[in-house]
Amino acid sequence: MKKKLFITRKFPTHIVEPLQEFYEISQWDEEEIVIPRDKLLAAVSDCEVLWVTIADLVDEELLTHAPNLKLVTNLAVGYNNIDVKALRKQGIMATNTPGVLTNTTADLVFGLLLATARRIPESERYLREGKWKSWYPMQLVGKDVSGATIGIIGMGRIGQAVARRAKGFDMKILYNNRRRRHEAEEMYGFQYVSLEDLLKQSDFVVIMTPYNNDTEGLIGEHELALMKEDAVLINASRGGIIDEVALYDVLKNGKLWAAGLDVFEQEPIAMDHPLLTLPNVVALPHIGSASLETRTAMLMLNVKALTAYGQGKAISNRID
Repeated sequence: MKKKLFITRKFPTHIVEPLQEFYEISQWDEEEIVIPRDKLLAAVSDCEVLWVTIADLVDEELLTHAPNLKLVTNLAVGYNNIDVKALRKQGIMATNTPGVLTNTTADLVFGLLLATARRIPESERYLREGKWKSWYPMQLVGKDVSGATIGIIGMGRIGQAVARRAKGFDMKILYNNRRRRHEAEEMYGFQYVSLEDLLKQSDFVVIMTPYNNDTEGLIGEHELALMKEDAVLINASRGGIIDEVALYDVLKNGKLWAAGLDVFEQEPIAMDHPLLTLPNVVALPHIGSASLETRTAMLMLNVKALTAYGQGKAISNRID
């Protein structure tokens, strides 16, 4: 008898079809709309395997509705949408998609940094709205990236990839991480500093740390006050790491030069959110890994795990 698999989004047919050899498959029929919570809870009542995205919360409530659940496969490298401890208690496995999105996400992070520093989205709006009437010396001036100091909070795979890109811009690279990266320090000249010193010294602060209990609200009013008034804050990790109310206040009051954000506390961000009213905020809809090649590779990592489980084999990319 085939195992029952529920998929919380409409994924490409050619990705899903090969799994029919092992699974009786049901899936939410919308690509852009998140499955409503009540429908998700109903859908997991008899499934053994659940394939989710970062928009789907897998918590103790869901587990009470899924007595047969044995495996959760997450289309993301981060898994703050999954209560891993609750899964472990019930012997439920979970997998994610590490490795394949490193360079794509690092490209986006550095692109966001450049766009924020040089006011690229603001300048395009300026042109399209017919405001470009002449040239003058201080027109839409931004910040130099080359030769500046970048501070990276979280020196994992993606953080190191961002740092390597920063080397190409002759930037001084500071970092703070739970564990020092001695090999990277020797190879690339990264400099380990305390979080306080990183915030004080950096022209660009880039958040690349995972979201967890230790990093929730990591950058709040106190931390933002340590930063240079002409500094730029970039976040492409998870939204809850920054206190958005405090960030709005420093940006609005000229205590921070600009912010580039690919992630937010609540996603999608509400269109009346105060941060969206500020010209010195570049906001993106969580597109860090959004290249065709990378998203396909992420899906295929999930398929690999699902195939292995369907065949009764060992599963790679397990979240421990």
